[in-house]
Amino acid sequence: MNDSPTPGADRPDPSTWVVIPLYNEASVISSVIDGLRGRFAHIVCVDDGSSDGSAAIAAAAGAEIVQHPVNLGQGAALQTGIEYALSHEVCEYIVTFDADGQHRVEDAMAMVRHARDNDLAIVFGSRFLDDRTRPGWMKKVMLKTVVWVSNLTTSIRLTDAHNGLRVIRRDAAEHVHLAQDRMAHATEIVLQLARTKLPWSEYPVELLYTDYSKAKGQSVLNSVNILVDLIVR
Repeated sequence: MNDSPTPGADRPDPSTWVVIPLYNEASVISSVIDGLRGRFAHIVCVDDGSSDGSAAIAAAAGAEIVQHPVNLGQGAALQTGIEYALSHEVCEYIVTFDADGQHRVEDAMAMVRHARDNDLAIVFGSRFLDDRTRPGWMKKVMLKTVVWVSNLTTSIRLTDAHNGLRVIRRDAAEHVHLAQDRMAHATEIVLQLARTKLPWSEYPVELLYTDYSKAKGQSVLNSVNILVDLIVR
């Protein structure tokens, strides 16, 4: 599929599917999709049993919607979204993207371009390759601990093992079969991608710790949940 046309600055990428796990993000999902539209032709929100109308808002904003009737967890939502993207023959790359406004569209575009230009099957976003992202000291300690634990179980050594912004080429995505529905899926996906032996790299990205994400308790609580899931899985 390397003969797919490269998108220009004025044309959305026709061969990349952006997969967004969606659970009760009604207040922000429209702006997240608005930022992606015009840059990517295919934006897929996997509504994971939301109770706040998130799916309807995402659809009105222009996203394709796949729904889980009940909440199954982010890992399950990612797996559903990846399978949905792969069901389209013209899908060349998949971008996994968070629904809460922490990821930058510019970083996603740069990572896809980096994958294309360097014939990479996987590009992992990392907030620790430059100093644009400055998490609090407690979150930074937790994330570094998560990286250390994650790297013990995989053959890929990452600086940011649980960044949800990734680019996965079709041949790599076909090997992703997530069974961990909760936060430990982020280590599971790294393990499965490592086993493909396909070329990969990290890429510096900035995470936006917004008032919204902090109000939801994501600043530290997610890091704790990730670590607990890794230990008990």
